[in-house]
Amino acid sequence: MHFVLWPVSVAWAPHWELIVDCRKIALLALLIVETPALAVDPGAPSVTPPAALVLDQVPAVPQALADATRPYLEARSAVFRGWAPASKGALITTRFGNTSQVHEVAAPMGDRRQRSFESDTIAAASYARRKGDVLVVQKDVGGSEFWQLYTLKDGRLTLLTDGKSRNEINAWSHDGRWLAYTSTRRTGSDSDIYIVDPRDPKSDRLVAQVSGGGWSLLDFTADGTSAVVANQISVNKSDLFFMDVASGTMRPIGDHSKAIAYGDAKFSYDGILWVTSDEGSDFLRLGRINVTSGRFIPVGNEPRWDVADFDVSADGKQIAYVLNEEGVDRLKLLDTTSGAVRAVTALPAGTIGTLQFAPWGALGFTLSSAKSPADTYALDPATLAVTRWTMSETGGLDASRNVEPELIKAKSFDGLEVSGFLYRPDAAKFPGKRPLVVSIHGGPEGEATPGFLGRSNYLVNELGIALFLPNVRGSTGFGKRFVALDNGPFKREDSVRDIGAFLDRLAADPAIDAARIAETGGSYGGYMCYAAAIRYGARLKAASCIVAISNFVTFLQNTQGYRRDLRRVEYGDERDPKQGAKLIAISPLTHAADLKIPLMVTTGGNDPRVPPSEADQMVKAVRANNVPAWAMLAKDEGHGYSKKDNVDYQFWATILFWQRNLIGAEAR
Repeated sequence: MHFVLWPVSVAWAPHWELIVDCRKIALLALLIVETPALAVDPGAPSVTPPAALVLDQVPAVPQALADATRPYLEARSAVFRGWAPASKGALITTRFGNTSQVHEVAAPMGDRRQRSFESDTIAAASYARRKGDVLVVQKDVGGSEFWQLYTLKDGRLTLLTDGKSRNEINAWSHDGRWLAYTSTRRTGSDSDIYIVDPRDPKSDRLVAQVSGGGWSLLDFTADGTSAVVANQISVNKSDLFFMDVASGTMRPIGDHSKAIAYGDAKFSYDGILWVTSDEGSDFLRLGRINVTSGRFIPVGNEPRWDVADFDVSADGKQIAYVLNEEGVDRLKLLDTTSGAVRAVTALPAGTIGTLQFAPWGALGFTLSSAKSPADTYALDPATLAVTRWTMSETGGLDASRNVEPELIKAKSFDGLEVSGFLYRPDAAKFPGKRPLVVSIHGGPEGEATPGFLGRSNYLVNELGIALFLPNVRGSTGFGKRFVALDNGPFKREDSVRDIGAFLDRLAADPAIDAARIAETGGSYGGYMCYAAAIRYGARLKAASCIVAISNFVTFLQNTQGYRRDLRRVEYGDERDPKQGAKLIAISPLTHAADLKIPLMVTTGGNDPRVPPSEADQMVKAVRANNVPAWAMLAKDEGHGYSKKDNVDYQFWATILFWQRNLIGAEAR
């Protein structure tokens, strides 16, 4: 599921709005790189921070820096959300104002006609399957993730849900009448299953009461009488059920005593249930599963790497799927009758997702690469011809000049091979050894992939900073054994030791300045950021840690109830005395006295996952040891910033932080 998880950006933001590139910077960049410290004229004009930002010890952002970086902030993306059956157009989300909104594109390279006009980001949008007569969107307020569902018509939203609980779009019935969704309205933590005809809000009804926050209805049978339901218990275990829609009764599919993971499940028109499953393999494979016997029959010949996404054509004759080959996505088509597989070769190396077949046969998807932001494409399954539907702006810059990343591998302390992607600055423009920022993804069930760097292209292209995106143990995409190697409190620090292996490998690189290496990371990557700053502080110049876990016990106690049990499976159960003691022992807050490098901490005031108290206690602890700690909080954001004005200011402040503590830092 790497496509929508944590985009790789040194400013770090968990959304597809990966914003891009710039020009008017050569002189400023040269001065910054060649001077030992940032010289700021106190009388020079500065940027007024957004009203929602609370800044503590963060210096003023010079207007000159904002002006110089502007083109890198003015790129867009166009994420494919599905087809518009009535017009045969594409539904996308893109940003023209401060947040991503719903737009419709009638034809390839056509105008993006805006449909929603909200102050908060639209998280999901979907037309009714087949009919296309109603559009439903999912939106929260201020990044709280307490999403509500609405119908959208004539630029206005009409509420479908209760306005208070957490609700998520699941799936449409094949005839487009019913929409399934999950809601925590009954208990505040259990994701019960509901269905509604959005044309008649009074039709809303609770179908199944469940226990836990990992439930979702994945698809209906063609006649709408039954559905496949999943309960995700962990990244390595999810249970499937066959549900009667009228009564809500469920019976298990397969043996639930086994640790089997399912990525997705979809019915074809003839009743075949297609799934991705790691049963009998280290990787997620595409195949059919018998809803009665539970027998899984893999198809195709993909012995290695995960099938990361798939969709079934309306006639059931074709399945499009994405194979994640060491972080690079490959699109393939399976003929369900002959079993023949065809590879789509006319695509650059990058990240592919949100696959959806149109009723008329075209396959829509989103593609992001090093040289292009996320854009919408369509594939003709008959000819494998690819048509680009959108070409998002890149701030006036030539994105084809962006560097392609290099796959770097290292052997960790126990012999495990780990890898990541290194973006090197142009050696002709920036000769000699270059400073480096290590950017650690969140999750931990996530993956760094070679997509578009967005704003962070500025660091590579204009400041000459190399970027390295590691995939430590626990990352997805490398098999179920690899993803489980960090599970629980007693294995957690092994992933931190992987960072040490990467530091060894990169310090030996003749183009990297081993005396100028810094790090950043968000969410779980924020924990890794703190932990690596403590363990490897002698080898690092600074750390920028974002929406980060500082104490596993307080994090588990204060994260929202609907996700607490899922996180306990990954990190450990703080209620168990032995595990609780170990969680305290490995928490960065416990070792704050050993964090001695400059720190920048960023958090969201409405974060339901890692509450701002995690940042508050860490900043207080490191400042008690006279360590400089810049702190930034956005009162109108959640788990990572999504509003453009906040993301821009965060980016500028981060550049100031690197200028002061990395680029101009003296060699040890």
